[in-house]
Amino acid sequence: MDFAMSVLEVLLFLFVFLIGLSAAVLVVMFFVDRMQTDDAIRRNYPVIGRFRRLFSSLGEFFRQYFFAMDREEMPFNRAQREWIHRAGHGESNTVAFGSTRNLNVVGTPIFVNAAFPPLEDQFAKTAPMVIGADARTPYTAHSFFNISGMSYGAISKPAVRALSRGAKAAGIWMNTGEGGLSPYHLEGGCDVVFQIGTAKFGVRDKAGALSDEKLREVAAHETVRMFEIKLAQGAKPGKGGILPGAKVTAEIAGIRGLDVGQDGISPNRHAEVDDWDDLLDLIGHIRDVTGKPVGIKTVVGAEAPIADLFATINARGAASAPDFITVDGGEGGTGAAPMPLIDLVGMSIREALVMVVDLRDQAGLKDRIRIVASGKLVNPGDVAWAIAAGADFITSARGFMFSLGCIQALKCNKNTCPTGITTHDKRFQKGLVVKEKEKRVARYATELIHEVEVIAHSVGVAEPRMMRRRHVRIMQDDGRSRPLNEITPSYNAVTTP
Repeated sequence: MDFAMSVLEVLLFLFVFLIGLSAAVLVVMFFVDRMQTDDAIRRNYPVIGRFRRLFSSLGEFFRQYFFAMDREEMPFNRAQREWIHRAGHGESNTVAFGSTRNLNVVGTPIFVNAAFPPLEDQFAKTAPMVIGADARTPYTAHSFFNISGMSYGAISKPAVRALSRGAKAAGIWMNTGEGGLSPYHLEGGCDVVFQIGTAKFGVRDKAGALSDEKLREVAAHETVRMFEIKLAQGAKPGKGGILPGAKVTAEIAGIRGLDVGQDGISPNRHAEVDDWDDLLDLIGHIRDVTGKPVGIKTVVGAEAPIADLFATINARGAASAPDFITVDGGEGGTGAAPMPLIDLVGMSIREALVMVVDLRDQAGLKDRIRIVASGKLVNPGDVAWAIAAGADFITSARGFMFSLGCIQALKCNKNTCPTGITTHDKRFQKGLVVKEKEKRVARYATELIHEVEVIAHSVGVAEPRMMRRRHVRIMQDDGRSRPLNEITPSYNAVTTP
């Protein structure tokens, strides 16, 4: 009995102590809020005003899980993410009771089903396509859907490893992003596209200039199939990036060609490239040094500059052309960028892709330059639209991030990614188990390719690259859809009798 009374007395004392401590904390918070001058709400409503910031920060969570409908969220809605989730897990992607998509939204693509689609024995897999036929070592790409640029440093070691292994299993290529070639890109044995950013990370000398010696070292890896010169990316055209020196470890420094602790600053453009002639010179130089296909990645702002590029190519000869052009839409993603650039700069891929394809074809360079489309193309319908519009290949970064387990927590720029994809915190990285995630990467790519083939068969062609603009209708603001080939007739269709 005495023991029980002692326990009750201790608990009572603790309760009173906690009440007193809580009251003291509230009093301190009251005076702190009253005295501070930074936040007007907290100054006018001490203590209570703090809940506003709490609820604002939790708003993303509540909208994502409780309030937003399947098709409402941005930048990717629940329906898009769930499709990738099911594909990555090898689950059935059939749905019941009808579409939840509002087909009356302006710009919605609607594929034209054929009256008499091909039978099963008339189906075909997409044929491989050669890029850079005139290079010493051309590249035969087997997949039309591949992994876009994500740098080691921007994403974590286990994320790169899982992507590399998954890409190998699916038979697709993987772009390094501008952060250089790490051992983890090579680990899986997949085909690799080495991206050269404005800072020349991985292929720079001590002064930051392009190093032919480093280029040869990278090209010596058999699985490095192509080089991509990055002029701009969709989320931040016209702006470079900064990797803080605190994140430049010995490993990162070795990969990027920096000193430990040195800020990795990417200029807003290549310092040696002042015009299209300079760019073609750089392309030719890298192709000569490496012997492998070389292309560019850019964001379209207007028609005239792209027309000037093709005019310059024709003036110099088709041999001077890039082997491929990656067109990134203004809606493209990134770990961090100023909101005005993310929201307002650069054409959407829906407009830019069609324009670049037509300008290329008008210049007579269709067989010389391959077009790669990028920018929020993560589901079969998006990819099928891009192919019908004229793209030869499609690349995605965020689609593959979702396959790794990304939950769109929007923490990419804070080193607190809860899924371990965009953080270097070992605590969070433990959640990303490479052996499991590599399977999801491969299954996502394989399932997406399969369902694009299903769409192709539905519109009446044997394989995806046989789709044309006439196979897609685009919803207009009058509630009626129009064929894409009427809205933007392809140059080949106009000139072919």
